[in-house]
Amino acid sequence: MSSTAIVNIATLVTNDPSLGDSPLGPVRDAAVVMDGDRIVWTGETSKAPATDNRVDAEGRAVIPGFVDSHSHLVFAGDRTDEFNARMSGRPYSAGGIRTTVAATRAASDAELEANLTRLLTEALRQGTTTLETKSGYGLTAEDEARALRLAARHTDEVTYLGAHVVAPEYADDPAGYVALVTGAMLDACAPHARWIDVFCEKGAFDGDQARAVLTAGRAKGLHPRVHANQLSHGPGVQLAVELDAASADHCTHLTDPDVDALANSRTVATLLPGAEFSTRAEWPDARRLLDAGVTVALSTDCNPGSSFTSSVPFCVALAVRDMGMTPDEALWSATAGGAAALRRTDIGRLTPGARADLVLLDAPSHVHLAYRPGVPLVGGVWRRGVRVL
Repeated sequence: MSSTAIVNIATLVTNDPSLGDSPLGPVRDAAVVMDGDRIVWTGETSKAPATDNRVDAEGRAVIPGFVDSHSHLVFAGDRTDEFNARMSGRPYSAGGIRTTVAATRAASDAELEANLTRLLTEALRQGTTTLETKSGYGLTAEDEARALRLAARHTDEVTYLGAHVVAPEYADDPAGYVALVTGAMLDACAPHARWIDVFCEKGAFDGDQARAVLTAGRAKGLHPRVHANQLSHGPGVQLAVELDAASADHCTHLTDPDVDALANSRTVATLLPGAEFSTRAEWPDARRLLDAGVTVALSTDCNPGSSFTSSVPFCVALAVRDMGMTPDEALWSATAGGAAALRRTDIGRLTPGARADLVLLDAPSHVHLAYRPGVPLVGGVWRRGVRVL
């Protein structure tokens, strides 16, 4: 192992609230020192210790690597026609998932893994250093297990989502499908996953079905996450809080009791603006959640149907422009917020002891992520202390 200092940083975002009056803990004219895969020092450049290697940031900003805590990357096929039709006036519904299911079942392991690694590389180029991804496009015990097995080769944050929609073979027997998801499919999938998720929504799974899925998963050692309140008001958020889910994701249609429940729990509200952008749906009200004291994360929801973007910077810009977030809040939610949604304390921050995952921006400030939307501002990426871009 060797030590590396990045010096002459215009603004270093540490996400250490003890450094000043901002949750971002900014340090000006800063340096950050990595030793092996960990951050060991941060402070002013003039006080930086000697290291084996030195990188000059030349007055650019450094931020924690993005933590994308919600994606669906193990799939095959393309839904361009569906997107094109939707942009021509057809409303989005959950039924489109079945199109991807058919293509995914027909694909080989090699084809699925090639697409997965392509998307992971794409996300890394845009500053994502930790990424959660789910199954959910196989909907048989064998296909769900192989999706998780492939995903686990590339990330520790793997989620079993057999309860994405009811499999087509069980269209007339949803109870039978829930029995499969909580039985043989769960047995096959649990060894490959950390999390269990369910799409609690009209057209997918109701509150009772979702509770059965999540409690069965918890009994197998998987921790809950919930697709909650995306398309309509429903029981998803309340169920997530009841079961101490790490996150309730989407949170587009919320009642006051939903907001209160989130504010008084450990459950993170993960907002996914790419989905609203791609479906022309109502934006989540981030301002309402933040003002109530809810912990908020921002993620891409990268999937082939409703949010085919791997760009966290794009989602940051959307959140600032259309969801009432400040640039500081959006960056925190895309880094420390994502870490909270994964119940992680070693990522999403640049403080001594944290994992050395960081991004060098081709800009003097993180505000440029929203100020210059669509511009490729990622000039360098370190993951576990190794420069990968």
